[in-house]
Amino acid sequence: MNPHLDALQAYPFERLDVLKAGIKPPAGTTHLPLYIGEPKHAPPAFVIESLRDTNVLASGLGAYPPTRGGGALRAAVSEWFARRYGARVDGERQILPVNGTREALFSFAQAVLSGRNSARVVMPNPFYQIYEGAALLRGAVPCYAPCAPSGNPDFDRTDDATWRATELVYICSPGNPTGAVIPESELKKLIERAHRFDFVIASDECYSEIYRDDAAPPVGLLQAAAAMGNDTFQRCVVFNSLSKRSNLPGLRSGFAAGDADIIERYYLYRTYHGCAMPEHVQVASALAWGDEDHVRANRARYRKKFEVTQPILAEAMDVDTPEASFYLWPRTPVDDETFARELYAAENITVMPGSYLGRRHDGVNAGENRIRIALVDDLATCAQAVQRIRDFALTLTR
Repeated sequence: MNPHLDALQAYPFERLDVLKAGIKPPAGTTHLPLYIGEPKHAPPAFVIESLRDTNVLASGLGAYPPTRGGGALRAAVSEWFARRYGARVDGERQILPVNGTREALFSFAQAVLSGRNSARVVMPNPFYQIYEGAALLRGAVPCYAPCAPSGNPDFDRTDDATWRATELVYICSPGNPTGAVIPESELKKLIERAHRFDFVIASDECYSEIYRDDAAPPVGLLQAAAAMGNDTFQRCVVFNSLSKRSNLPGLRSGFAAGDADIIERYYLYRTYHGCAMPEHVQVASALAWGDEDHVRANRARYRKKFEVTQPILAEAMDVDTPEASFYLWPRTPVDDETFARELYAAENITVMPGSYLGRRHDGVNAGENRIRIALVDDLATCAQAVQRIRDFALTLTR
């Protein structure tokens, strides 16, 4: 067996199952699962209709799909980049379809990292645990950049010796779980470091279309690169999907885009990895990337949920409305594990302890004494949930 498997930590959801084991919530209460970022809004009707097209299904299911994907899907993603970021991304050389960002963020490290045990992979803290697992299973050492008060990773605290050993940096903007957006100035600083120290940046941008202010959409890594004259996106690769943007997590559809040389090498890896996107998924995906009406409506629904839920929760907990994403990230009046366990026991509500999403650095776990609340359900359910969380929190502070 791969010896690096022993270095993996239990996944947050597994730890949560252990935390809740043996607890019986009050009879008659409805369980409200707020721990997982799985969108519950309805998928776009036109995408569902496209998946009913028997001609497309018959054509696609009867052939092996190409790893590089069809030209129509790559063109749709390229056009989306132009509309969303004003960036010119070549659909022929700079875009690869992937089966959701999770598999791609993991496999990208396997293709990019050298395999040397001296290799470092820098990532935010707290973070999406796939980044850490991808590094460990390639024999690299994860290095954690703790979040600044803004909620974004403070890369200035990483020393030059670490940067010199770094081969890959993961970023997530808008951030999971903080909802913070990395400013363009900070993205440019990181790109400059990538050139100076010779590493690749993998930017997880799957929450890019869920943000608070329609007039100020989050800046993307390729957008920042182009703004500083790096219009070929050297050392920069971004990952995005339809899961959050279009409420299609089960479609398993996304893309990797950026530096053409890196994309070409990653394509070579993927030809062996065996992860081509089926044709009917490509057809549905191209339609989704080409439509913004459903995205604006989706964003408005999340905005309304924040407007309703944040003031309720703020009556009992220290919580801000994030710039983007669909998470609340409040501080807890007791340690986060105790809060999550006792909340489940008292109210039949499941939230994610923040410490499960972070690692201890300089004696502090960046997620401790916080919880992640995913506002993925309908407005009424989310409002009911935070009211119950507020009432529970008040019992701890009286």
